[in-house]
Amino acid sequence: MTTTRVPQGERSRAMRARLIDATIECLVERGFGGTSTTLVSELAGVSRGAQLHHFPTKNDLVVAAVAHLTEVRGAELATAAAAVPDGPQRTRAVLRMLGDHFASPVFTAALELWVAARTDPALLEAVAPLELRIGRETHRMTVDLLGADETRPGVRELVQATLDLVRGLGLAATITDDTRRRNRILDQWARTLDVALAAA
Repeated sequence: MTTTRVPQGERSRAMRARLIDATIECLVERGFGGTSTTLVSELAGVSRGAQLHHFPTKNDLVVAAVAHLTEVRGAELATAAAAVPDGPQRTRAVLRMLGDHFASPVFTAALELWVAARTDPALLEAVAPLELRIGRETHRMTVDLLGADETRPGVRELVQATLDLVRGLGLAATITDDTRRRNRILDQWARTLDVALAAA
């Protein structure tokens, strides 16, 4: 019986991916302060030496996790956006999709990074441009999904208010799960938004 050797580059990529996934898991479960390189290597099932080879410091790990999180958030949003149905309830479906995203573990991990970056210049340097990018992409996607015409007065602000609302509800969800309250708020905002966009 012959065994196929996995190429070194592929093994290295797989190890990095395990370490990044473990970092994100730590951020969600323990926050930035509770995330350590030792804990990450244990969760990933990787030796400390191998972890240090790929990511010598906690910030190296976290910066790689930030980049990966940005890609995951973008991919998750794109997949969810493609599944939004047409019809009279489209605005509500768009808001539900956004609400679900901003209440997800991926958003929770990103939130931990925002808080930590506030007082960590190196982390802020890594987080800020990626957050700006995903913010622009999410805004553009929301405009497209709602069929909103931002050349009309007030429409850009309505879209931004929508994103601020779902982001705030996502922040509230990190403290207590109040899905029913969130859904009631989003139901009302969908009705308000439909009227406001039609009037604009």
